[in-house]
Amino acid sequence: MEEEKKSLPSDLYTEEYFLTACEGYDVFIESEGQHLSRRLHDAFAMAEVQPGMRLLDVGCGRGEILRHCMQLGIEAYGIDYAEAATAMTREVIASQQAAGVKAGVCRSDAKKLPFPTGYFDRVLMFDVVEHLYPWELHQAMLEVRRVLKDNGRFIIHTAPNRWYDKYAYPWVRRFRTLLGQGDKYPVDPRAITPVNQHVHVNEQDMRSMTRALKDAGFKSKVWLDSPPQNRQENAIMAGLHYLAFEVPPFRWFFEREVFAVAEKQ
Repeated sequence: MEEEKKSLPSDLYTEEYFLTACEGYDVFIESEGQHLSRRLHDAFAMAEVQPGMRLLDVGCGRGEILRHCMQLGIEAYGIDYAEAATAMTREVIASQQAAGVKAGVCRSDAKKLPFPTGYFDRVLMFDVVEHLYPWELHQAMLEVRRVLKDNGRFIIHTAPNRWYDKYAYPWVRRFRTLLGQGDKYPVDPRAITPVNQHVHVNEQDMRSMTRALKDAGFKSKVWLDSPPQNRQENAIMAGLHYLAFEVPPFRWFFEREVFAVAEKQ
């Protein structure tokens, strides 16, 4: 039982982590928090947020999502259990002097959200799922369901697609090794960003993500996507790329990212 109830310690998530490994760190540093990375922008667009809504960002990290909401005139709040994250977020939202726009952040556990029932129109959980053990994810989703309005929407992004790492990556690594690029493809794909070997404890695929949401009382649409490749490829490579990323069932294993939009059942 103790094994089932373990959690990652919050001190694994330092300012260095958020500025060197956490999704979007390069865009955050370059724009000083004023712009969203491609991945965060695409995930945020799924929320279809409108002025007058109230939004919660679970695992708000550096705080650029909250700043983006403030720029749009949207009341937004963030929680994170890492002290470094809440400190960074406070600094980012303080720099956005949007008169009359409410925003705030607090240090809290996703499994016990400090907000009233039915309070939010939108709840975001971007690049958080993979850091929560299954029992934690279930509790966090139950809390999201509680604080979400009956007509609200829950938006998730998580990466990598577990089926890519388990089934497709070994073949990608073999192929790239034959091309003399094996040094860029370690045996463990998490080693490409070494910290992920310690903090990714619950990676998802389409089926597991759908099941987790259903178990927490949500109906959902779950799909896969990948970052733009932007590679100059010959006809053979372009054909293989099309097969892997456009044609089922291959794309179920080669797409890298998992998205979900969910509503209360």
